[in-house]
Amino acid sequence: MAGRCALRGALGARCPSRWPRGWRLSLRPPGARLAHAGAAAQLQQEYDAVVIGAGHNGLVAAAYLQRAGLRTAVLERRHVLGGAAVTEEIVPGFKFSRASYLLSLLRPQIYADLELQRHGLRVLPRDPYSFTPLLEDRSPPRSLLLGHDMAQTQQQIAQFSQKDAQAYPEYEAFMGRMVLALDPLLDAPPVDTAALGKGSLPQQLRNLQTLKPLLQAGLALGRQLPHYYEVLTAPISKILDHWFESEPLKATLATDAVIGAMASPHTPGSGYVLLHHVMGELEGRRGAWGYVAGGMGALSHAIAQAATARGAHIFADKAVCHVLLGRAGEARGVVLQDGTEVRSKLVLSNASPQITFLELIPQEQLPKDFVQRIRQLDTRSPVTKINVAVDRLPSFLAAPNAHDGQALPHHQCSIHLNCEGTQLLHQAFTEAAQGHPSSRPMIELCIPSVLDPGLAPPGCHVVSLFTQYTPSVLAGGRCWDEQARNAYADTVFDCIEDYAPGFKASVIGRDVLTPPDLERIFGLPGGNIFHGGMSLDQLYFARPVPSYSGYRSPIPGLYLCGSGAHPGGGVMGAAGRNAAQVAIKDFRQL
Repeated sequence: MAGRCALRGALGARCPSRWPRGWRLSLRPPGARLAHAGAAAQLQQEYDAVVIGAGHNGLVAAAYLQRAGLRTAVLERRHVLGGAAVTEEIVPGFKFSRASYLLSLLRPQIYADLELQRHGLRVLPRDPYSFTPLLEDRSPPRSLLLGHDMAQTQQQIAQFSQKDAQAYPEYEAFMGRMVLALDPLLDAPPVDTAALGKGSLPQQLRNLQTLKPLLQAGLALGRQLPHYYEVLTAPISKILDHWFESEPLKATLATDAVIGAMASPHTPGSGYVLLHHVMGELEGRRGAWGYVAGGMGALSHAIAQAATARGAHIFADKAVCHVLLGRAGEARGVVLQDGTEVRSKLVLSNASPQITFLELIPQEQLPKDFVQRIRQLDTRSPVTKINVAVDRLPSFLAAPNAHDGQALPHHQCSIHLNCEGTQLLHQAFTEAAQGHPSSRPMIELCIPSVLDPGLAPPGCHVVSLFTQYTPSVLAGGRCWDEQARNAYADTVFDCIEDYAPGFKASVIGRDVLTPPDLERIFGLPGGNIFHGGMSLDQLYFARPVPSYSGYRSPIPGLYLCGSGAHPGGGVMGAAGRNAAQVAIKDFRQL
């Protein structure tokens, strides 16, 4: 990185002002071609399997289906593949991971099975990985920098509490044991409890084998099971209060428990969301997160390449209108918006449960109770994502930039703002729960161009702002218009300015995506990045609804393979892989 920074310094610390300030147009990105691996294929009239939506889960499913010998087509509504894992050029010369922006959760088996490195995937690990500057009446203000060197991390925590510094390694080990225990549950369908007592004796014995991952998890947790149960069900504030006393540390850790969730650190069950975000790994390091070289669209491109290399056909600009049904009510293919019919024996939907079952299937073909449960799914989202083009790195009062303008270690981190204490996060949540965008929102600021300079012109940077809390519908039933959108973005920028004076002057352009924008552009229901809340009542046996958690649906031959299925959201790929395996098994019995 030092060499790249030196080159950056030689080119000048500031970006040449070749673009008009205040650029806010969303252009059709030249980078769309980066994610469209199947452009040369011709759409056939019939396939063995059709996948609706080319999000990362849909692409993973297609790769596994084609790998098993099923002739597979993927049909994507947008002009660019990847769903929320895309790279788009919003401001000329600046390439943004427009929605999802970090990688960790992608299952190791998928890396290996699909040979993603061979297909161009390159991940840039971050160390240190977390930086929390404080606003306080001292000069300079303190900050908390967390990395993989435990001794250095403990030294940072000791600024606030010697007790917390000593407890931190034990906390990390405690969470690590829980992650290892739950890990097998991610790679298999949830137990089908309805099938356990059905069929012949050999069938019942086979069905009992599905209990294996659940039993493995219980055995691994052992005597600590009651403590781990508490983590899954309690507010994360209660868990963190047990371990630590310093507010900056607790607030920093709590961000992973509420990120993407319309929940406060005081909300029961918020502990699981934290666990969900520490389940991943990069290059064998548990809980590590990194940037994808070329942006998140490069990941989708690699998965698409893995699928097309085996013969899958992948198409953009092919919006599915509805699922074709046979005489017995089984899925027999899809119909596109232009009227084209594409027939298939299997249909896998990477769309949300709401789009899949409330828009693509006639309601009279589904059980009434099922439809009601789909309608009642909690899809509230607190997230507004803001992508920003800047002409220089932000300089934080707690860690000022060097005179040469080169990047410092904290610039590669997830930078947590307005995280001086968990009460600040709770206040931000409370405002949004009442229909008002947070006046002091939780902000996670990332600058991927520090490790991946090709994302921006020389001397410039792309900044990702993952912010919350913003309600989907504003108080009084008001919708998000341009005035409300820009007012909230200005509030966010004012907050950043408090920590890093000069930030607002560095801005060249921005792209503001409120919950309704995330739904409209990416098909995320309610703007929810997980396709539905990750609360305990919407997980495992109950995702998306009870009795249909194993990827099959009430429509024979139709499977759910997106984040609305087990094990949930994040760029994990597990839902796509698991659903494909279930579909392949059924296909071989046709």
